[in-house]
Amino acid sequence: MSRRQLFGSLCAMAFLVNLARIVFAPLLQPAAGDFGVTAASLGVVTSGTWLGSAAPRLPTGYLLTRLPRHHVIAGTGALLVVTSAFTGLAGSVLHLTAGAFLMGVSSGMYFIAANPLVSELFPDRVGSALGVHGTAAQLSAVGAPLVLGAILVVGDWRTTFFCIAAVAALSTLALSIAARRTALPEAGAADRSLLAAGREQWPLILTGIAFIGAAGFLWNALFNLYGDYLAVAKGIDPGTGRLLLSLMFAAGVPAFLVTGRLADAVPNVPLLLGIVGTFCLSVFALTLVEGFLPIVVLSVVIGYVVHSLFPAIDTYMLSGLPDRHRASAYSLFSSSMMLVQALGSGVVGTAVAGGLGYDVAFQGIAAGVSVIVASLFVLYRADRLPAGGIPGETPA
Repeated sequence: MSRRQLFGSLCAMAFLVNLARIVFAPLLQPAAGDFGVTAASLGVVTSGTWLGSAAPRLPTGYLLTRLPRHHVIAGTGALLVVTSAFTGLAGSVLHLTAGAFLMGVSSGMYFIAANPLVSELFPDRVGSALGVHGTAAQLSAVGAPLVLGAILVVGDWRTTFFCIAAVAALSTLALSIAARRTALPEAGAADRSLLAAGREQWPLILTGIAFIGAAGFLWNALFNLYGDYLAVAKGIDPGTGRLLLSLMFAAGVPAFLVTGRLADAVPNVPLLLGIVGTFCLSVFALTLVEGFLPIVVLSVVIGYVVHSLFPAIDTYMLSGLPDRHRASAYSLFSSSMMLVQALGSGVVGTAVAGGLGYDVAFQGIAAGVSVIVASLFVLYRADRLPAGGIPGETPA
């Protein structure tokens, strides 16, 4: 069986594990109605998902120093089956939050194990391969609000989780068979210490966190609370809000493909500076406009720009890390930046529930991220930032 067939199985898993953490955003309003609480107060549920996604990343890095990547990936699929079924049985906000956290755990473990493997399967096209893999994940984000809308017509929102469990079981079996029949790359044999990776690769790790940590915090808050934000601040009904959220995610599909290829062709630091700076400006503009058409346009722009950040940062990191530290250092980077990102919706949701306006909250965060971008630009001009690897290549 070829590497392309294994890659196809990985893309199917990426679709599912990303759905596991994205599906909670469009669920906020129907779940809030079921539990008799406000949608903003359920920001803790979506934060639970992303905290769960962050929590296992460092332990997964340790597992990768002991186990083959494909074994860890299969384990994440089995975990998703169990945790999805558990979440489907939720009868309280606490139960739902716990389920969200556990589903996030399976997602976080998957991407830490899969992204290095993808870069090693296609070492001469790192950005392009990561872009396609990210596109598969993004397709689940596009479909989540629409699929949920269809399920709500015929059943309870809990049905979504039982469906995820069933499909995850089939996908995990298919991936295990594909991995067994494929000649896998000999990579990571010398990667045996998280501490050694952190000591040697800390400049690249910290730079990656600076690029995506605060920007991810803002994005996490924006997309998880987007439906409620549009209803409260812009007067848009929940159904239209879900469609705009789908449109925002849909804009990310070409972003992964285009930016993945672009990251193979151009220096990654200027690319990242441009992406994060444009994201900040777009979010700030969203808080100022009132008409429906400008909101639609900015939803598309924000969706495209922020999803360009993910293949760009992964290419920057994985093309810059040597084989002897790749999985360990990537897990250190990913776990740290996810801890920052995961707090976004919970912090903003709590602030809004306490009386702060959505627009003020998003403006303040966007301003803070802009300061970070400006600082990184100064360091780049002074030649003080790691350049990453050679575009399009994975170092040995």
